[in-house]
Amino acid sequence: MVRIILGVVAGFIAWSILWIGSDQVLMSLSPGWYGAHQLDFEKAMFNQTEFVPNTTILVMHIVRSIIISIVSGYLAAVIAGENNRSGLILGVLLLAFGLMVQVMAWSYIPVWYHAIFLILLIPMTLLGAKLKTFPAAAPPPAEAQP
Repeated sequence: MVRIILGVVAGFIAWSILWIGSDQVLMSLSPGWYGAHQLDFEKAMFNQTEFVPNTTILVMHIVRSIIISIVSGYLAAVIAGENNRSGLILGVLLLAFGLMVQVMAWSYIPVWYHAIFLILLIPMTLLGAKLKTFPAAAPPPAEAQP
C-alpha cells in the first residue's frame, strides 16, 4: 500500500511539474501568441474582467493534458509496482484538483473545454498505468516425483 501511495504522489507531482513546465516552455517559445493569451487569462481572472479564449490554445491544453496524464499514470504504476489502483487513485486525485481549478476559471472558458479536460483525466491516467505491464507471477515449483 505504501508503494501505491508513493506512486500516486509521484504521479501527481510529475503531472504538476510537466503541466507548469510545458506551459512555461510554450510561453517562452511564443510570447506574442501563447504567452500573451496566458497572461491575458491571468489578468482577467485576477481583475475579474472579460476574457476571450483562443480555441487552438484550448485544444493544445487538452492534448497536453492527455499526454501528461498518460505519462504520470505510467510513472505511478512503475513506482507502485502495480497498474490498477495507482492509475485510478491518481486519476481521481487529478480530477478532484482539476475540478477546483476549473471552477475558478468556469466563467472564462467554454463548458466544452471544462468537460473534455475533466472527463479525460481518469481514463488517460488509467491508460498510462496500463501501459506498464508486470510479469505474471511464476507458478509454484512442481514437487519432485520419486
